[in-house]
Amino acid sequence: MSDTRRSFLKAGAALGIASGAAFDAAGGTSEPAAPVQVPKMKFGNTEISRLVLGTNPFYGFSHYSPNLDFMMRQWYTPDKICDTIRRCTVYGINAFNYVNWRHTHDDMRRYYEEGGKINLIAQIIGDPEPTWKEFHPLAMYNQGEEVDKAFIAGKMESVKDWCKKARDLGTIVGVGTHKPEVIAYVEERGWDVDFYAGSVYHRTRTTDEWKQMLNGELQELPQETYLQSDPNRMYRVMRQSKKPCFAFKVLAAGRMRDEGVEKAFTTAFENLKPIDGIFVGMWPCRKDEIRENAELITRILAARKA
Repeated sequence: MSDTRRSFLKAGAALGIASGAAFDAAGGTSEPAAPVQVPKMKFGNTEISRLVLGTNPFYGFSHYSPNLDFMMRQWYTPDKICDTIRRCTVYGINAFNYVNWRHTHDDMRRYYEEGGKINLIAQIIGDPEPTWKEFHPLAMYNQGEEVDKAFIAGKMESVKDWCKKARDLGTIVGVGTHKPEVIAYVEERGWDVDFYAGSVYHRTRTTDEWKQMLNGELQELPQETYLQSDPNRMYRVMRQSKKPCFAFKVLAAGRMRDEGVEKAFTTAFENLKPIDGIFVGMWPCRKDEIRENAELITRILAARKA
């Protein structure tokens, strides 16, 4: 065990992160399944957790500030990334929203080589084929930023072509976006896709759209402005689709205070269909977000069944 990893486990125990977990030398965990297991849903021919582990904190995409980006990257060493994924599986979180970016494939390869088992719902930037050849993800979708750029430029045929290529590879195919109108566009045209991934906050409005929303004012960071009225717009189009949908940024990229997290999760599942899930990135440096999120979502979904 490396000094870095040993330090992480020691620090984790002090923070309540490790919760008695013992990671073996092969990289697996000898910790038994937790009493709380996040409820599952059918996705393709697989049962996956309705809470899917997000990827942004692993690689410093805070969607908040460059300083926070840096802190996330400093904290999330490859050891901690693999340990966090393993920790999620203890709570029945058996799907991960992988992204093909920089050294992400190195971390994922290491996780699998160390005996890890988790389903990938991969957001893909560019060509889907290399990721398919390396990991054979359960599902792949054209990444939301890429799709939104194509939509704004009037080049959605390129996204349709991407989906066809992914279909030919044999994966479950989806479209990602931050714009409710993108899902409506694809639905109206009956594209051959299986699911959608949508940010509940509309981060990719154009300058003109922001001016209209804010009476001519402009923000310092337009793409990191989160309006409280936005989630209902995305949830509405997700409810109207008969296809599975994954909502992300349900916690406004970490802008929710602790007391607001349960309300945000409750709002999400009140508005999503039983075949829908959420992507949530986790950064357990301050508290055991993995356990807390698993317990909250399990309780919320149990109450909805009662």
